[in-house]
Formats: sequence, structure tokens, C-alpha cells
Amino acid sequence: MVARMAFRPLFRVLNGARRTRSWAELKLLLRERLFPARPTTAKDENPPPILFEMATAYWVSQAIYVAAKLGIADLVADGPQSCATLAIATRSDPSSLFRLLRALSSVGIFSQVEDDRFALSRLAGPLRSDIPGSLREILITIGEIHYQACGELLHSVRSGSSGFNQVFGTSLFGYLQRDANAAHSFNQGMTNLSSLLAHAVLLAYDFSGISSIVDLGGGQGELLRRILESDPEITGIVFDLPHAIQSTTRVPSNGGQCSFISGNFFESVPEGADAYLLSGVLHDWTDDLAVGILSNCRKAMAKNGRVLIVEMIVPDTNSPSFSKLLDLNMLVMTGGRERTKSEFHALLDAAGFRITRILPTMAPQSIIEAVPQ
Repeated sequence: MVARMAFRPLFRVLNGARRTRSWAELKLLLRERLFPARPTTAKDENPPPILFEMATAYWVSQAIYVAAKLGIADLVADGPQSCATLAIATRSDPSSLFRLLRALSSVGIFSQVEDDRFALSRLAGPLRSDIPGSLREILITIGEIHYQACGELLHSVRSGSSGFNQVFGTSLFGYLQRDANAAHSFNQGMTNLSSLLAHAVLLAYDFSGISSIVDLGGGQGELLRRILESDPEITGIVFDLPHAIQSTTRVPSNGGQCSFISGNFFESVPEGADAYLLSGVLHDWTDDLAVGILSNCRKAMAKNGRVLIVEMIVPDTNSPSFSKLLDLNMLVMTGGRERTKSEFHALLDAAGFRITRILPTMAPQSIIEAVPQ
């Protein structure tokens, strides 16, 4: 699917990137979308059966997690380093660290430039913590709490309930309120992803004519911040649980008006906004709970208001799509789900909305715009 880029949003994004110095993030989005990184390693001459290789893919994902946790990419950012040097810096066993990096280099993540020296590869670049679009924190989250919860996928399939609750004895968001380290990785990972997603959203959707936005479940406010920077006339509110916004200090660099309010969107949401933004929110919840969130938006919004839902859309056809695997992850993590177009239509209809348009973006997510019926 080719993402749309209307001229007015394109001009706003380019002008905003120049003004706020976010060229690096915009270039990264365009490069990864137009020229995605691919492994450049040679083919295994004697590979195992494909099904076996797929079943053991978690070996690679956990190796990536360990490299992220140890901060290897930051240590080789300025040039190749010996394994002995890296072992000292990470307080690791030299022999075991060598085996880790050798394995990752064999699939294109890092490069083994000499017998005992390793360098950064393009695939490993997003593991750095100091670059726009860093994936380090979200990969730590995936390698820790997601990995443990996924071990209870069988429980989720048999019971229809969250595997996370089975492992940790509480919901994902309840756990994040009590574990500060897990919350930091999760919230920072979501913020880093939002910084890239924001450019894709701004390239696809024209926010002109909107004067106020409430970003529900907006966390540290990165997506809304980017929107306000692109149009200083818009005011915004980030609405989320207290633990998600309590450490937030960033504001739009152009002085735009943005405030943070804590609350529970199952109970009520701030009133009177032109648009209610739900990015990666509805897929956390069952249909009944998602309808409750949308119904609260319907009650609170200004006349001629709208909801803007940023989510992946599951294809109705039997075609490959990352959304189908993410759907399993949502089942395990929260009991939520990804949805097809027809399921979004039914969900919004139940909350008193009708879909006016669905816009693809340069990211895997689409923008669903809906207005009251």
C-alpha cells in the first residue's frame, strides 16, 4: 500500500522539521520506508528445516535483547572494539560475549571485522540509545516482560485471557505502576516509537482547521508535541494515568500550548476538544472496553468534533502482515486485539460514530477518522 502525502501536510512537516531541527528523524523514517535495511550476510550452506528455524527465532530475539541491555551499540558507535574491551565495559564474560556477538553478526546485526573485533552494522544502528528513532528501550521491554508473557500464549489461546496476568499476577498497566524500571523502558520505548510515527501521521493527515486536541493515553506526549510544533495555533492536552506522565517535562519547542492531565479514560475524558487522538490505545482493550472509551469521547467532544485513531489494520485477506502477529502479542499482553476494517466499522458504530476516511501512512499504522453519527 502506497501511503498518501498531501501537499499541505508535506509542506507543514518539512517546514516544521526545519524549524524544530527534527530532520534526522524525518530522514530516518523516509530511509527506512524507501530503503529498508536488510541482512547482508551470506546464506547458510546447510540450513535446518525452515519450520525449525522459525521455531527457534526467539534465540535471535533474546540475543538482540541482551545486546540492547548491555549497550553494545553505544560502545561500538565510534568504531570497532575488541571483545575483551567490550567485556570489561559491560562486566561480561569475554568468551560468552564473543559467542553472543558472533551469533548476531551471522544474521547481520553487528559486523565481525576481525577474529575478535566487532563493529556497528546498519541493522544494529537503532540499538544505539543516543539517536533519533532508537529502538533500544522498546527492545529491552520486548526482551523482558513481553518475552515472559509470551511464554503463556498457550494459556491465552485456551482461556482467551491475558498471559501477562498469568505470569505477573496483575495487568500490564498495573505492573508498570509498581515497577519503576519496567515503566521507564516501556514509556521511553513508546516515546521513541512515537517520534517516528509522528512524522508519518503528519505527512498523511492535514490538521488545519483543528484548534484543540486531546491525546488519550498519550504517555509522555511525543506524538502530540510533534503535531503542535507543526501547527502552533493548535492547543493540546495529554491525558493518561499519573505514572505515565509524572516524569514528563518536554514541551513543544515552538512554545505551543500543551498541558498534561492525569485521569482514567474509562471514567471520563477532558471536554470540549475538536479532536480526540487515540494512537495505539484501542488495541490494548476488548471491544466492550474500547467502545466505552469511544463513547466517553463522543460525550465530551465539541460540536463537529472527531476521533482520530492511529492503529494497524489487519487485512481481510490471507496475506502476510505484521499486524497478525501483533494481534497475538496484544492477546498475551493485555487481552486486547488488532482489528480489520470491518471490525473498526462495527466498533465505532457501537459508540455512535461513522468512519469518514481511512488514510494509510508511511508507517505500518493507518489513521481512521470518524465523526458522530
